[in-house]
Order: sequence, then C-alpha cells, then structure tokens
Amino acid sequence: MTTATTEKIPGLTLSKELLISSDSHVIEDPDLWFNRLPAGMKDQAPRYAKKQIDGFSDKKGGSDPNARLNEMVQDGVSGEVLYPSLALTQFGIESAELQEACFRIYNDWLADYCAVDTDRLVGIALLSTFNIQNAIKELERCRQRGLRGGLIWQVPHPDLPFTSGHYDPLWAAAEALKMPISLHILTGFGYSKNLFTMSGLDMYRNSVNVKLLEAANTMLELIMSGVFERFPALKFVIVENEIGWMPFVIEQWDRYYKRFQKSGTNPVTLSKLPSEFFDSNFYATFFNDPAGGHLLAKFGENNCMWSNDYPHGNSTWPHSREVIARDLGHLSPERRAKIVATTAQKLYDMRVTQIA
Repeated sequence: MTTATTEKIPGLTLSKELLISSDSHVIEDPDLWFNRLPAGMKDQAPRYAKKQIDGFSDKKGGSDPNARLNEMVQDGVSGEVLYPSLALTQFGIESAELQEACFRIYNDWLADYCAVDTDRLVGIALLSTFNIQNAIKELERCRQRGLRGGLIWQVPHPDLPFTSGHYDPLWAAAEALKMPISLHILTGFGYSKNLFTMSGLDMYRNSVNVKLLEAANTMLELIMSGVFERFPALKFVIVENEIGWMPFVIEQWDRYYKRFQKSGTNPVTLSKLPSEFFDSNFYATFFNDPAGGHLLAKFGENNCMWSNDYPHGNSTWPHSREVIARDLGHLSPERRAKIVATTAQKLYDMRVTQIA
C-alpha cells in the first residue's frame, strides 16, 4: 500500500487566500501553576520535566502574543484558534478541586494573552467536567473574558462516560452560549496518561492506532447516545486527529445502522443517520494530512478546517501556503476557502482580514 499524496499544482501559490488556523497552540510557562496556585495546593502543582518541554518550540510567539502576531505574518495566517501545550496533560488529573484550580489559572492567562488582539487570537477555555455545575460557571466566566469555546477531555474518566446524562447540563449551556466544545488529542484517561513512558511498538500503536480509536469512540458515543437529538444546535470540534480516516468510519456507521435497523436488532433509534449528525454537529481539524486533503474533494466541505499547529515541531509554519498548495490545490477556490478560513471564521465569529 502506498501513501496517498497530492501533487503540487505548478504555479499555484495561494498567496492571496485568507488563512485561519483552526488549531494552534500557546506554550505556557512550566512554573505557571506553581506560581499561581493557592499556598495549600502548591505541593500538588503540575511540574514538567525537560523532555516534556523539549518537544515544543522555542518560537517566541508561543508565550508572547506580540511576537506571535509577527510570526503569523511570516506564515501568511490572519487568525488562529489557540489550545494549550503543557496543560493538555492536566485533563488526566484525578482531583476535581486541583484540576479546576489549574484550569482557572490557565484560562485567565490565556484570556490576557488573547486580549492583545481579540480579532486574530481566539482562545479556547479548559473545562473540568467532574463537577458539571462548576464547568458551566467556568464556561460562562470564560465567555465573559472573551474566550470562544470550551475544551474537555477526549477520553473521559471511566466513571463518567459520554453515554451518561452527566454532561447534559453542560451541553445545554454550551448550546445556549453558542460555545463550541472541543476534543483534543492527548486529553483525559487514554494513552496520554502514559505518554512519556511509551517504548517499542507502542510508540507507533498509540500515536496512530489508539489515538484514532479514541477519537472515533468518542464521536460514536456522542452520536449514538442521542446527544444531538437533545441538543441539536450543539457543536463539537475534533482537534488534531486528522481527517483521512473519517469518511470510511462514518460510512460504516451508516451501513451498520441501516443493517441493524432492517434486522430489528438496532440498539438505538435516531432521527437521522450518523453521517448526518456528523455533518450538522461536528467539525474536524487537520494540518498535515495529504490523504485527507485528497478526500476533501467529496467529503467535509462545510466542517473540516485546516490548521498549522504552530508553534509545535510538526507545524507547517512558515511554509503553510506551500503545504496547502500541495494538499488542497486540487480543490475549487470556493471549497478551499471554506476549509482554510471561512468555516472557522463563522464558527468562532472571527473578524479578520488578510494580513499577508
């Protein structure tokens, strides 16, 4: 089997297209939580070893928003949706009180960071979902501070599956506030709990197979448990799981839903097919996915969103336009514009213009 690629179209530079990254990152000070947690919690503060930090970038924009705006110009990107780096691992904290305190610290830091240019920098708040009423209060507080979505664990605590009604009050609040809920890789109680102790073939198995399985299972549970029957305007964003695998998996859900329905053995009854819920309630980000780019000619026109993953080591910065030309150059200008800018622009109500 060969890897699917898309040839770069000669002469295509996409130099005039508006670009918005739907998944970029900040890089937090490793001592942020130790410095800001109350005295009684300092001994529980998350601490980060050198190898946990080395995988990120030394670009100044990760921690300095003014430097970031300049580095965005270098990449031709007009706006970015911002997720954490170090704090992703904090979704595996088992103390609700500690997790809530850590997330409040991060959210306040991020709101201050984005305040430098709220048109171009869109922050996504971290939400601890052990206590749903507290999560709702934090979502409301963060919206008032200018953040425009909420990030929860992609792999929930085993005692709090997405198939339960535990999350319904949060879904209702997010729907009412028009705050999309994001699910990012390396969050929660999946393989990321052992991220820095992986060895051997598990480095491949977890980084590809298990990662995609975790995302697929969460999407399946949300759709099949009727979340979108109850909250039809609720939006989820599947972040950094890439997209090339999605058409096959979603098509298979439809196929088996129809098969089980016909045989009378279907364990669930939905008002529409799983693929239709994906189309109406999910968004998905990607940044270096040639196979997914090829499939976008027929799939995901209205809900797949390009990203540059800046400033992480895998980022397409500062060559994002070249990568887009390579992977998306075969698309019509109208379809490509949705994928690289306008879908994210509408989802997050971003008021940006081209800066490159």
